[in-house]
Amino acid sequence: MFKDSWTPSVDLQEAPAPSTQFDLPNKGDQVRGRRNITEDVNGNLICNLMPDKLEAGDWRGQADKVNLAEESLLNKMIRHALVTNRNQVEVLQADPTSPLYSVKTFEDLRLTPELLKGVYNMGFNRPSKIQECALPMMLAQPPQNLIAQAQSGTGKTAAFSLAMLSHVNPANKWTQCLCISPTYELALQIGQVIEQMGKFCPDVKVEYAIRGNRLLRGVKLQAHIVIGTPGTVLDWCVKYKFIDPKKITLFVLDEADVMIATQGHQDQSLRIYRQLTKDCQMLLFSATFEDSVWRFAERVVPDPNIIKLKREEETVDNIKQFYVDCKNKEDKFMALCDLYGCLTIAQAMIFCHTRKMASWLSEQLSKEGHQVAMLSGLMTVEQRAAVIERFRNGKEKVLVTTNVCSRGIDVEQVSLVVNFDLPVDFSGNADNETYLHRIGRTGRFGKQGFAVSMVDSIHGMDIINQIESHFNRKIRKLDTRNLEEMESMLA
Repeated sequence: MFKDSWTPSVDLQEAPAPSTQFDLPNKGDQVRGRRNITEDVNGNLICNLMPDKLEAGDWRGQADKVNLAEESLLNKMIRHALVTNRNQVEVLQADPTSPLYSVKTFEDLRLTPELLKGVYNMGFNRPSKIQECALPMMLAQPPQNLIAQAQSGTGKTAAFSLAMLSHVNPANKWTQCLCISPTYELALQIGQVIEQMGKFCPDVKVEYAIRGNRLLRGVKLQAHIVIGTPGTVLDWCVKYKFIDPKKITLFVLDEADVMIATQGHQDQSLRIYRQLTKDCQMLLFSATFEDSVWRFAERVVPDPNIIKLKREEETVDNIKQFYVDCKNKEDKFMALCDLYGCLTIAQAMIFCHTRKMASWLSEQLSKEGHQVAMLSGLMTVEQRAAVIERFRNGKEKVLVTTNVCSRGIDVEQVSLVVNFDLPVDFSGNADNETYLHRIGRTGRFGKQGFAVSMVDSIHGMDIINQIESHFNRKIRKLDTRNLEEMESMLA
């Protein structure tokens, strides 16, 4: 881990092997109540929320909000390999008359032997879809600007890390490549990729412009690559002048959608951009291409090539969808127990709206003898990753979670997803995107999956109708007290 006593530069030849152990902030101090994480007699991890005060009937409180930066970090930490992405890549070139190049092997990129060795040492056998199109543009001469849509797990971090390492001239003892990321944890993740990929490039040095890394005043950095967060990078360029921004020839802005959703980061990023020369190559990456992201991208990336993902319709054909009519949370719990008794379930994920409900449900399921793990926004990202890893390894059969776990987690053995609370937006209408992400945790890799939603009010039934209308797919009613009907419908 990186402490205040860091030396200004990291020699890539001596860089330690990447680790996912970070000193992440303890978020328990930001909420009312105490967090108790323990293990039961079987070694099962249990996280219990013990609020200072619980009002009677206060089970429909504020939803556990999803932090985009934390979600991105969690996905990076729990993914050990590239994800399979069925989406097709659409390329829009700045110069439509220019031939479009793509590569099928890393040898086609004519990398140095040291970099090629580093790529294969990381376990990459062939370029991913986005790497096939993006890397030729990133490495082109003269340099080309790029705006690319890419989620975690597509290989985009490795792609722009490779571009930075290829771009560096080790003989020039100043910063040539600058990369900014929304949080220091995400910046560390990028740095780990660069360190591992540049393992056989002894002359290339990297520095971290993040909190806790303090340099001596008046020092001019000799690190070739600097990765950091917008505020610290801006200080290093303008206030302390550790970096000469006019000498930066490659600028990478990662997680643009997360960046502009974080207070102050958009303005800081723009101020950094204005310090750079017009000839500086600009690479911008974002998981989503909403209007706000486009407006931001257009301000910092002139004359770009654009890589977009053609979104295929997410299929739920192999997921059987049902709803159960209930009266209250106790009735929903009984229906859940009936359902669990009927199905042969490998593993199940159960989604709740609030931390309070997730905590209550976890306790009830544990009393029934189920091996239960729980995830909520009260836990640090590192703790969440550890719980997910245990769930993946089958040490817990049931994962009770809020929306902090609604996307990005692929566990092949999940055969049942339960919406204990229906997904709704701030207006109380159906949150169709979250519904799709939730039920998409089952039926992975072409297997049969089941998704069951608990309905305990007229408004809840209206939510089901909205979801049916949006996806143009019937959600069938299930009577969990009728064993014969359940067996026929769930067969």
